[in-house]
Amino acid sequence: MNIRTIVGNGIVAALYIAVSAVVQPFGFTNVQFRVSEMFNHLIVFNKNYFYGIVLGVFLTNLFFSPLIAYDLVFGVAHSVISLLITIVAGRYIKSIIGLMAVNTVVFTFNMFIIAIELNLAFKLPFFFTWLTTAAGELAVLAAGIPIMYAINKRVKFGQMI
Repeated sequence: MNIRTIVGNGIVAALYIAVSAVVQPFGFTNVQFRVSEMFNHLIVFNKNYFYGIVLGVFLTNLFFSPLIAYDLVFGVAHSVISLLITIVAGRYIKSIIGLMAVNTVVFTFNMFIIAIELNLAFKLPFFFTWLTTAAGELAVLAAGIPIMYAINKRVKFGQMI
């Protein structure tokens, strides 16, 4: 990795943490409107953002989660698995909007991982928790598509890292 990639990933991780801190009361419940999840769309523009996103998730869960140990395992696993699926899908889907839509579906569907975590930690009902966490993820990532797309027109995410 070159310096530009390392610094870019550090900035992404820091932004993920900062945005998560602002919405912290809504980021760790069974609904989870973690606005910082919009940064997951960066993977569509350049797969090198993988490291910054995962580091941001890890540190956010370490600093803010009431379920530190669970979130460090399940939350990070959710992000890693979902990002890797999107990277593979990117080999076949060349449309930015299309890949962002796939990314949204992948992260939303994979919220079953978080539902398992909350079931283990709090004995919350699995399917209802999957539904509520998935709804929050879908809302944030769907809203993030036009936002990240518009920002990319100015910033050119693919060239920054």
